[in-house]
Amino acid sequence: MLMEVKRNLKLIAMYFKFNLSASMEYRTSFLTQTLGMIINNASFIFFWWILFENVESIGGYGFKQVMILWAISYSSYGITFILFGNVRNISRMIVNGELDSYLLQPKDVLLNIISSSTVVSAWGDLFYGIILFIGVSGFHLGEFMLFLLFCITASLIFSSLIIFTNSLTFYMGNSQGISNLVMEFMISFSIYPEGVYKGFVKFIIYTLVPAAFVSFVPVRILTSFSWKWFTILILAVIAWTVFSYRFFYNGLKKYESGNLIISKL
Repeated sequence: MLMEVKRNLKLIAMYFKFNLSASMEYRTSFLTQTLGMIINNASFIFFWWILFENVESIGGYGFKQVMILWAISYSSYGITFILFGNVRNISRMIVNGELDSYLLQPKDVLLNIISSSTVVSAWGDLFYGIILFIGVSGFHLGEFMLFLLFCITASLIFSSLIIFTNSLTFYMGNSQGISNLVMEFMISFSIYPEGVYKGFVKFIIYTLVPAAFVSFVPVRILTSFSWKWFTILILAVIAWTVFSYRFFYNGLKKYESGNLIISKL
């Protein structure tokens, strides 16, 4: 089991190194996309600053808490698409029969697929979140390391949800539209104060669209550390990761080859 985990981490690291090298071949484009994303995201800070000039809190959150929501959400989104840039294409690949070349390789099929490409602009999301967090919280090593940990756990939640919704294609045909819609819901839910959600919607964000574990629970822990909520967060991440992984492989049994000749180095 330990050896399998080590091999998978080595595979992710190898793809990360390769994708980063490929991106850096066009440094001007890389820097332009990264800075462009940072500037685009930063524009929302002004909106929230104006809003909190007129109110003390929204849904129980002050300006700092909302900014930490945004920092975790965007940095985790960035990590997701830096490491697993191909995750959004699973549905299309299933429909077009493009999994064949991955099935022939002696590597974990799912990790091999999702790690095989990167999204350059996602670096902007990652850096934006880090800069924003330090800007509103200052730099305290322990708190910053906890922030990075929560970005990783949130990234695993993001990835798991995308894998799950794309894997529905095995059972019901092209689910790309569903995946995109759920992802939009996930992002939208995770960047607004938890207190604005009530009743059934709150139930949704802790279950079907687990935005609570992307940002709300981490902010709660960062504000007032609780081993109870920390444990719940870790268990939720493990549950979603294992569930989506198995869901993909159960669906893979239904996959029909596209008989395409695709080279994969």
